[in-house]
Amino acid sequence: MGEIILDAHAKINLGLDITGLRGDGYHLVDMVMQAVTLSDRIIVKDNGSSDIRLTSDAKHLPLDEHNLAYKAAKLMQDAFPGTGGVDIHIEKNIPVAAGLAGGSTDAAAVMTGINELFGLGTDKRKLMEMAVKLGADVPYCIFGGTARAEGIGEVITKLSDLPDCFILISKPSCSVSTRETYERYDALTEVLHPDIEGMIRCIETGDMPGMSAKMGNVLEYVTEPMHPVIGDIKRVARENGAVSSMMSGSGPSVFSIFDDEEKLKSAKARIEEAGLCGENHACRPV
Repeated sequence: MGEIILDAHAKINLGLDITGLRGDGYHLVDMVMQAVTLSDRIIVKDNGSSDIRLTSDAKHLPLDEHNLAYKAAKLMQDAFPGTGGVDIHIEKNIPVAAGLAGGSTDAAAVMTGINELFGLGTDKRKLMEMAVKLGADVPYCIFGGTARAEGIGEVITKLSDLPDCFILISKPSCSVSTRETYERYDALTEVLHPDIEGMIRCIETGDMPGMSAKMGNVLEYVTEPMHPVIGDIKRVARENGAVSSMMSGSGPSVFSIFDDEEKLKSAKARIEEAGLCGENHACRPV
C-alpha cells in the first residue's frame, strides 16, 4: 500500500468579474487567479479496501460525504472502476469559508493524489474537466500558478508568473456565504468592472504597478458594505506600504501585495494591533 503527500495551495483572485448568468443559475466569470505558498497538507494512502476514510487536525471540518475531499475521492472511484479505497488526512492551515478555495484545493489535491497513487495516468486537463462537477474553483486548483479562469471557472488559460512580491492574507473573524453574496450581486444595478484584459497585459510584461491599478473584484460591492472591517484592513495595509489590497473571492479574506518584506511585516503588525483579523498569513506567489 502506497502513500502520497501533497501541498494544497490557497488561491487569491487578482481580478474577479462576473460577465453573465447561465440559464441553469451558474454565474459566468472572468478571473485572474494566483496560487500562494499558504497551503494545507494532504496525505492520501491506499487502505487496501474500497472505503473512503477522512481525518483532519481541524475539529470543525466534516469528515464525511459533506467534505469536498471525500467527494473528490468518490468521483475518482466512480470514474475509474478498480480504484481502491483511501485514507485521507487533511492538515488544515488555510482559513475556511474565507474566499481562498480551502475546500476546493483539498479536493484538487485528493484527485491528483489518487491519480498518482493508483497509476491511473489521467492527464491534468481530463482531471480538470472532471473537477468542475465538484465546484468552480477546483479545476483551477488542479492547474495552479497564475491563470485566467473563464466560463463557470472551468476554462483555464496559463499566464506568465506574477512578478516576485510578498503577500499578506488577513482573514477577519466574520463569515460570508458565497451563495448569498452572488444572490445579492444579482440585485445590484451599478458595478464598476475590473479591466481583466489590461491586467493580464501588465502581468505579461511584469508591470506590477500597472497590474495593481487595474485589479478589482466586483463582489466587494456586496461583501464590504456588510463587513466594513474589510475596508479597514485594506486601508491599514495601504497606509503601511501595500502596492494593492483587495478582497479575495466572495470574502471576507483580504490580500495585500507588497514589494518589500519589511513593509509587509509593518502592515501585519498594525492590522493585528488594531484587532482587525483573526488570522494573518504572510506568503508568496507559487
